[in-house]
Amino acid sequence: MPRIPLPRTRGARLTALAAVVVVVAAVVAVWTTSGSQPSPVRTQDAFLQMPAAPGSAEQVRIDTTTYYPEKTPAPAVLLAHGFGGDKSSVDPQARELAERGFVVLTWSARGFGRSTGKIGLNDPDAEVADASRLIDHLVASHDVATRAGGAPEIAVTGASYGGALSLLLAGTDKRVAAVAPVITYNDLAQGLVPNAGASAPPAAKTPAAGEFAPDGVFKKSWAGIFFSSGSGAPSAGASSSAEAPEAGQETDDNSGSVGGTGGTGGGTDPQAATAPLPGQAQPGQAQAADPCGRFTAQVCQAYTELATTGKVSAQTVALLHRVSPASVTDKITVPTLLVQGESDTLFGLDQSDATARQIAAAGGKVRTIWYTGGHDGGVPGPQLRTKIGDFLWSALTGDGDPGTGFSYDVQGTLRANGAPSVRTVSTDTYPGLAGAGAERRQVALAGPPQPAVRPAGANPAAVSGIPGLNGLAAGSSRLAPLFSTDPPGQAAQFRSAPFDSQVLIAGSSTVRLQVATDPAHPLPEAVLFAKLYDVGPDGTRVLPANAVAPFRVANLPANGTPADVTVTLPGIVRPIEAGHSLRLVVGTTDQSFSTPTAPGVFRIALASGSALAVPVVPGTSVGTPAPKGQLIGIGVTLLVGIVALVFAAIRRRRAHDVDPDLADTPLVIKGLRKQYAGGFVAVKDLSFRVEPGQVLGLLGPNGAGKTTTLRMLMGLITPTAGEIRVFGHKIAPGAPVLSRIGSFVEGSGFLPHLSGKANLELYWAATGRPAEKAHFSEALEIAGLGDAVNRRVKNYSQGMRQRLAIAQAMLGLPELMVLDEPTNGLDPPQIHQMREVLQRYAATGRTVVVSSHLLAEVEQTCSHVVVMHRGMLVASGEVGELAAASGEATFRVGDPAAAAAALKGFGGVTDIDVEGDLVHANLDGMARADAVAALVRAGVAVEQAGPRRRLEDAFLQLVGDNS
Repeated sequence: MPRIPLPRTRGARLTALAAVVVVVAAVVAVWTTSGSQPSPVRTQDAFLQMPAAPGSAEQVRIDTTTYYPEKTPAPAVLLAHGFGGDKSSVDPQARELAERGFVVLTWSARGFGRSTGKIGLNDPDAEVADASRLIDHLVASHDVATRAGGAPEIAVTGASYGGALSLLLAGTDKRVAAVAPVITYNDLAQGLVPNAGASAPPAAKTPAAGEFAPDGVFKKSWAGIFFSSGSGAPSAGASSSAEAPEAGQETDDNSGSVGGTGGTGGGTDPQAATAPLPGQAQPGQAQAADPCGRFTAQVCQAYTELATTGKVSAQTVALLHRVSPASVTDKITVPTLLVQGESDTLFGLDQSDATARQIAAAGGKVRTIWYTGGHDGGVPGPQLRTKIGDFLWSALTGDGDPGTGFSYDVQGTLRANGAPSVRTVSTDTYPGLAGAGAERRQVALAGPPQPAVRPAGANPAAVSGIPGLNGLAAGSSRLAPLFSTDPPGQAAQFRSAPFDSQVLIAGSSTVRLQVATDPAHPLPEAVLFAKLYDVGPDGTRVLPANAVAPFRVANLPANGTPADVTVTLPGIVRPIEAGHSLRLVVGTTDQSFSTPTAPGVFRIALASGSALAVPVVPGTSVGTPAPKGQLIGIGVTLLVGIVALVFAAIRRRRAHDVDPDLADTPLVIKGLRKQYAGGFVAVKDLSFRVEPGQVLGLLGPNGAGKTTTLRMLMGLITPTAGEIRVFGHKIAPGAPVLSRIGSFVEGSGFLPHLSGKANLELYWAATGRPAEKAHFSEALEIAGLGDAVNRRVKNYSQGMRQRLAIAQAMLGLPELMVLDEPTNGLDPPQIHQMREVLQRYAATGRTVVVSSHLLAEVEQTCSHVVVMHRGMLVASGEVGELAAASGEATFRVGDPAAAAAALKGFGGVTDIDVEGDLVHANLDGMARADAVAALVRAGVAVEQAGPRRRLEDAFLQLVGDNS
């Protein structure tokens, strides 16, 4: 398709973008004003008193807001907020529902917002009991419509923490007539401490059935995020959002609700808006520190146990089960809509699957929707919220059938405007709840038994994703590798053959494995992590939804006999295209989970005759209709789509921003600045240039900003201002030009039991690039390791390890090599060898940038130098020129003693030093010619005179002695 030309300057781009927004906003305004105006929404705030928690004498005050539609009585919805939020975080959704005709009650749960009390994680005797009393309050208001017989028309909905509350309330309060939980959990123990391994496949026939085995692996990253968000002291009127997507991020579009007026009505505590609540600090008064923060003692104790031991006790399992929907789902028989996210490393599709099976077994009607969001990808947008509203209206009023269907979204490849294409596949029922279960196709995997090392301390650890941010990588082949990495030697890998045609995976795959410990160093159990990659024909791989399945294999025979285990992989929705293949990776570490720290080696193999069982759910592909009667949703969707197109095009231009005049220049840094949260500026207004064939030393004291600069150069962190260009390409995270840079900055992380050559081969294989492009022999020749490359790394000296690290950075013969303190820990002979390695590499016409604080080493190794101090450039140029600028001079004379005496008699001359027939002195501005003339007049024969080239003196002169 033809390429849309974009304005080249920032001002022109912003002007064009503003014009697009204005034009489309005008169109939206015409659409939205052509029909009837939205119904006004009246709100009423109130604080409600709740009984004290068990074992406490203190009453709890719950902060509520009720939203009234134009006409009452009307069907009512309790709308619960997510963890870390409060009632204000669901205000847009509440207004939407009120505009549809519902009475909506929102509230801040115990420990959040302006409500008092402790967080009990939806304790049936606390948070759930509070919600029942809120129903009492609604019914007493006479604003809620009733059915024949007087039963109130009340439903409950909410996302995540609020979704679990809705299920718990539906299972304990018979007045709840319908429930619609979103991206929530079934069993909090399995959500936070999952175990995907068992002796046999799951018996359930549903497509995303998880194993839910006991003695799981602690999901420390997600759990830590939530505990920290609830461990701080509450502040009046303030709300936080640990569940980032619930702070307004959406997946369909970003339209909010319109219309309605806020305010307070009768029943509000007139002092509540300003006065601190019981248990909160007075203004200006510090709150006493408490490691448990706003959590109950039981919850705090459970988290402390998990965080310190990494394992879950029976007592903690019982607590987590008690506050989980799984404890009451056998009592839920009302119409239920389960909305679960396909991009969710916190609560995956297995949680929704278990809830569907349990409610269906109790006799309830269940409808299930999987959508492209989740805790990693956003809460439902307007179209899906409309479906939820339609379901609640139908379930409460009888106007239509809430249904038992199943639909899931399939995200395709990126279109030209950068937005993912999405289609929806629908079936009449969720497979396995009745009749035949989900179809499973057998995909053959190949690969021999392989050792997998768990290094001491489980470090470095594999990366399967970054909680809450994985959605950033979902649509970017460049960002995806940054969010999923497997250190060499730590994983076994098994591959399928390329697919002949597309296979649409919809659910949880299973595979049988054999796991054994090393008889020489036996361990009683293995904690492993299984991942299923989609691998393209060019070798690039993507981890769908950044999903990983942790599992524990206990009671391993000490003699090395393998134990059989069936692993259930996380539920995903992913079309595997023709020509692509699947790669099963089973690793020993993952940074998001609590991993044992004892080193060990495990042997992992496919069980005899085992194949990967892949779930497939055929259905009818359908489009998503626009919300009925809500043309604003269409207009805002168009607005956001066009704005996204412009921004995506600008981002593409920036990502491919090339200055042709710099195509042959290895590095240009201009106006670089990096300011961290809190205001600390690590680098400010840094500019310099590196030419081909140079060995440039980045010199400066500790804290000068050298490492920060190198991390920005490699795209690991983003500058606050300025730019970096490598061979004319502007550096950004995932920029293709980064493949032309070799680096060594964080330590090598070599596997000691393998040879140097094997380590290099594993490292290169992990990059996914063809082996013929590695240039192993050339890198090893330059590094000068000789036959030592075939020896085990554990027998290497420190100098050999450093040279192997340099060889690793040289793989692929990058045109620019970046090294941070490569001589750390080396003795003088090893430093000399390292110097030769770097100079040989630069002699090939390539460029080296070395960060160091060793002045003498930079002087002998580098051709050019950049001196940094407190984040700023203080000098740059050739090493010799910079050293000569110190103001010192050297004289070769016939009588050194007489020369020294003569120089001492000159005013201002200091730091006189005799070294053989050389006399060094700081002339303090006196011209060398004048000094020579003065020495001759004193009867001293001068054979030679020149600057004293010592970088240390120039460095101290530039940054001071107390840098």
